[in-house]
Amino acid sequence: MQISDLPYRDPGVPDARSGPRFLVWLGRGQLGGQLKSLCWGLLHFSGVAGLPYAVGMGVGAVVDRDSTRLLLVGGLLALLGVAISVGDAMLHRTAVTNWITAAARVQQLLARKTAELGSALTRRVAAGEVVAVSTADVEKIGWFVEAVSRFLAALFSVVLICVGLLFYAPDLGLVVAVGVPLVALAALPLLPRATQRADVQREKAGKATELASDTVAGLRVLRGIGGEELFLGRYREASQEVRKASVRSARMWALISAIQVLLPGALMITVVWYGAALVADGRIAVGELVAAFSAVATMLYPLRHFEEIAMAYSFSRPSATRAARVLSLTRTEEGEPPTAAVAAAPPAPAPAPGGDLYDPETGLLAAAGRFTAVVCGDPDLAGRLAERLGGHPTDTAADGPSVLLGGVALDELALDTARTLVLVQDKDPVLLSGTLHDLFAVPSSGAVESGAALAAAQCADVLDALLQSAPDGVDDPMDARITERGRSLSGGQRQRLALARSLVTDPEVLVLDEPTSAVDSHTEARIADGIAALRAGRTTVVLASSPLLLDRADRVVLVHEGAVAAAGTHRELLHREPLYRAVVTRETEDEQGLARVQLPQLEALTEIEESA
Repeated sequence: MQISDLPYRDPGVPDARSGPRFLVWLGRGQLGGQLKSLCWGLLHFSGVAGLPYAVGMGVGAVVDRDSTRLLLVGGLLALLGVAISVGDAMLHRTAVTNWITAAARVQQLLARKTAELGSALTRRVAAGEVVAVSTADVEKIGWFVEAVSRFLAALFSVVLICVGLLFYAPDLGLVVAVGVPLVALAALPLLPRATQRADVQREKAGKATELASDTVAGLRVLRGIGGEELFLGRYREASQEVRKASVRSARMWALISAIQVLLPGALMITVVWYGAALVADGRIAVGELVAAFSAVATMLYPLRHFEEIAMAYSFSRPSATRAARVLSLTRTEEGEPPTAAVAAAPPAPAPAPGGDLYDPETGLLAAAGRFTAVVCGDPDLAGRLAERLGGHPTDTAADGPSVLLGGVALDELALDTARTLVLVQDKDPVLLSGTLHDLFAVPSSGAVESGAALAAAQCADVLDALLQSAPDGVDDPMDARITERGRSLSGGQRQRLALARSLVTDPEVLVLDEPTSAVDSHTEARIADGIAALRAGRTTVVLASSPLLLDRADRVVLVHEGAVAAAGTHRELLHREPLYRAVVTRETEDEQGLARVQLPQLEALTEIEESA
């Protein structure tokens, strides 16, 4: 595959059982590119391997004063030079292609897994590890894939030089044939320790990256409480630990590099000393000694690739292990047999439009085309329930039955189909950098315009703020840019823009988890009216405890301890359900008796807030 053909139509299904297995799978997927790189490498290194013999023959021709043979040797040297140049250029081209295409395949796999898991990814893998895998680890995995073909070509050239010397100068060739394997394998005992130190370095670097990511994400809060210096101090300490681990790792690799220089030098001295004695005894010619010396000197170049492949594997193995760990994650917990069974079974037919959403585990029923509000006393339970309603649970609750939409289990649908039918907006939605046009460029039914969604989410002040901060020449707020994660906006502004984005998609079922927790009560009341009006005839489920939202819902369901405890309208439940009243009004048990007397006043107050 060429770089111009990227991205892959289908990056494939990786073997994520372990890091080495993942590397083998990745290599198998690039056999064509590896073969091309190997062929060009063989041409390059064959030219390198032929140089010592051509030099030896040239010296012999000079000693014998044979001009014809010397001319032929000159032509051979020119041919070898062309082979070395062309082979090296094409080897670099194909090897880098292998690197980039391998890295692109891994990045596509990670992007696909991220899209599959959604917000569940960072709950099961640290954010810093995800960042490390998708950046530095991808590069190191690509490095190993690139280095394999070069190593094989270098190995071929070393074997070719040794075999050639055995035929060309048997006495010296035997010394070289025995010495080269010792030189090549001398650093092998040091590799486990070098790998261990590299693993420690990677682990500390991942923790430092995670700490940096968390610090940047919470910088505004840290500044508000004056804690930025504390976290910066922690990052400095983590950075120093990474530096120390890197120095320890570099020392080991420096020792390996020194061995790769020292031992070939010792072998070269041995060849020269022994060869000079053979020449003095008349057992070999001067040209043969020069050829043997040149061969040993030339082998320093391919032997460096032995060190490179060892380094590449040592660095890429932990990176591949981390990538495999992320790629092995599934929508349910590891070891669950239903996941494999669902994957192997044919996809279920999509439910007919207008079906009820039903959760067998809690007994929650959201009627088709109605605005249903769900009240949970436990915010964590509300978050897990929202994920279940979306068909992608992330905890052990996934062992329960699947949520049904129109009588069809969401877990039996293809992931794309399930997410087209049911959209879940969690309580901490993320805004990516870009313009508002980019923000609303999401898959949608096309029935809801961005202007209507922004109006329903009460985003007029957000548009004004973006337009005021936009550079000169930007007259349309839709062309104004949002900074990374929307950090230039307040929490309420980010929340309303995310709500508008969800409304634009216009899914069959929209699940909102605390969509107005960061706005004031008057804005919240208008947003509730906007959602009810814009989603009329569509199924909407809102998990919230705000009376202003609950009063707009067609039906309110109280979920307590994982099961439906009561259902009705907001005002009905206020009258007859003490538990509901305690959750919504946050009353204590002592206050509930007084609240029963004050319910008419509470209702009157709600009506006043609505009119305001």
